[in-house]
Amino acid sequence: MTDPVRKERSPAIAAAIILVVVAIGFYLLPSMMLWLGDYSPWLAAVFGALFVLGFFLIFWLRARYQRRRGL
Repeated sequence: MTDPVRKERSPAIAAAIILVVVAIGFYLLPSMMLWLGDYSPWLAAVFGALFVLGFFLIFWLRARYQRRRGL
């Protein structure tokens, strides 16, 4: 049997971990874009856009997974 308290806490813990990792990524994003911009401004723009889109993609996929499992 699954513990109901754990079942309620698990999505919150997963979301918190994702947010912390993404927050660190957003903190490092400007320096990464400047570094990539030394090689190509287009490469820096694509990297920044993919990172921001990836943030939304993670939560979209997570919500889809949870809907499928009925969580």
